[in-house]
Formats: sequence, C-alpha cells, structure tokens
Amino acid sequence: MSDLFQKITDAQGGLEKLVNAIPGFKGYMEKEKRREADKLLRDAIAARYTEQLDRLSVLQTQLITNGNVEYVDDLQEVVTRLQRFVDTVKTAARGYAGFFSAIKVKERELAKLYAFDNALLENAPRVAQAVDAVEAAINNNEGIPAAIRKLSALVAECNTTFERRSEVLTAD
Repeated sequence: MSDLFQKITDAQGGLEKLVNAIPGFKGYMEKEKRREADKLLRDAIAARYTEQLDRLSVLQTQLITNGNVEYVDDLQEVVTRLQRFVDTVKTAARGYAGFFSAIKVKERELAKLYAFDNALLENAPRVAQAVDAVEAAINNNEGIPAAIRKLSALVAECNTTFERRSEVLTAD
C-alpha cells in the first residue's frame, strides 16, 4: 500500500499552503495530516481483517455441515479474538488529539504509530493465508486443529502488536 501520509500531503490545496506559511501552524497541519493518514490506514486494516472474519463465519457453518462440530468452539474463539482486534483498531485513539489534549503526541511518536499500523496492514495477507489453510483443512477433513492453532497464533500476534501501539502514546 502506498504511503497515505504522502498522498494527503500532496493533495493539499491553495488555502492549506497559505495557512502553512503562518509561523507555528505548519507543524499543527503536519500532525493533522498524519492523524488523517493514521485513521485512513486503520480503516484499511479493519476492512482487510473484516474480510477474513466474513470468511471464518462461512467456515464455521461448513464445519457444522461436514459434521466437524468438535472444532466449532476452537474456531469461534479465534473469531472472537479477531473481532476484538478489528473493533480495537476501529476505535483506537487517533495519533494526535489536538491542542488541549491531556496526551500530546510528538511527530516522532506519530511516525511510530503509523509504522505499527502499517505492519498490521502488511500482516493481513498472512492471516488470509492461515484462513486459506483452515478452509483447505476443512475441505480435506484433515489437519483442522493444527490449521486453527496457526490462525489463532497469528490473531494473538495481531492483538499483541496493536496493544504495543498504545505504549507509544503513554511512553515518556
């Protein structure tokens, strides 16, 4: 995915360029652009992982149809954790909250937040491959527990990575 921050910066209009000439205001605008890029990136992350949630819902039904009811709870646990991850990504604090916020986020910290979010976006294909493996295991009726465990580990990694994102906001 291309750099959303750069796209937002490149798309600024004449008024924004004029406002950037005001001393001290350019830094504020840069933070606002990073904030918007952060939000757009997190929306993209949530959309990618929601696609996998939709696929898992179909796979749960397929497990029941194929008579593999013993694996439904295991897959439901993964679905629940992935849904929690998506919800957390969607509702996470933006990278910059404004002039009067209790938590002030510096430019360097914003870049770190953006890097965390970008890593999560790049991890989405790995999760999709793990869902593919669960689907193949269900279709072949073999290796289902191992495929679900691998997917579960990747989802846990996503949650852990996003939890570390908040450390950037609270670090001194």
